Amino acid sequence: MESISEFSTKFTPKDRDMLQAYFRLADTIADFIGPHCEVVIHSFESLEKSVVKIVNGHHTGRDVGSPITDLGLRMLSAFEKTGNVTPNSYFTESKDGALLKSTTCILEGENGRPIGMFCINMNLSFPFPEIIKTLMPDMAHSAMSVSENFSASANDVIDQALNHAIVEVEADASINLKGKNKAITKLLFENGIFELKEATAIVSERLGITRHAIYKYLREFKS
Repeated sequence: MESISEFSTKFTPKDRDMLQAYFRLADTIADFIGPHCEVVIHSFESLEKSVVKIVNGHHTGRDVGSPITDLGLRMLSAFEKTGNVTPNSYFTESKDGALLKSTTCILEGENGRPIGMFCINMNLSFPFPEIIKTLMPDMAHSAMSVSENFSASANDVIDQALNHAIVEVEADASINLKGKNKAITKLLFENGIFELKEATAIVSERLGITRHAIYKYLREFKS
């Protein structure tokens, strides 16, 4: 009988780099959904120790170095036959009987070969209000909410960022009238707004100063 390791894939350095690139995404998704969500990255380089990244692994009792699951093996086999990499969502149970809603997709490496799996497991066995609570803002710390401008237009993003900067600078009594335009420009610079192509033109027009003045400020900030 063949051992599980005989099905492992020989990796190239690029394959390892590509798999490693998903690690930060795993942390980001787990942080976004909250503590009831487990995120796992499997590597096909060693199926017996396939888990190379796991966040909130207490939900399934696994850690880095745990093996691939039987379902994972079936998905790998199906991929090798069909080439299907569509995410697969399903319900399952952990060893302690917790209900999980899961989604898994095959990760491709160099030359389109399967190199691993990206898995998200949401533990639904907790009371639903407890799960929802982790997705809602803490009203006791509502002042910590972050402003984000959602727009289909880059110019609109610039306008909204400029509006916020003007309000913030106007509210700062320590900034005198002469220094307001420079302070507004610095705030926009620190927030990366001048990476957008039309930012200089829009800001100079709104503030009533020349583009040359904007460029002068930017050179000063960069130095």
